[in-house]
Amino acid sequence: MEALVVVLVILVLIAIVVAVVVMRRSRETQLEGRRVEASEHRHLARDRQLEAERQEAEAEESAAQAKQAAAIAEQQAAKADRTRADAADIENRAREIDPDEDTMPTERPR
Repeated sequence: MEALVVVLVILVLIAIVVAVVVMRRSRETQLEGRRVEASEHRHLARDRQLEAERQEAEAEESAAQAKQAAAIAEQQAAKADRTRADAADIENRAREIDPDEDTMPTERPR
């Protein structure tokens, strides 16, 4: 009977050791799965970050182009104003030197 108790104790100890080994392997498998998942998340986050940087660069480029277009438009408007003022000055000078100005109907520039 003592031999049976010893055998049972040995079997219980073996079962405990097997259970501990299985639990450790299970835990390691879970940890490895989490490591892989974390790595995938990091890669996805990096991809998203790069995409965000690309979009931001495009937005900055569009803003710079819009700013340049606005500056060009402003220059063109200023040039048109100067040309209009020059035309008015020339028209005034023509009136000053025209001997028949008093007899001609006045035309207004459009």
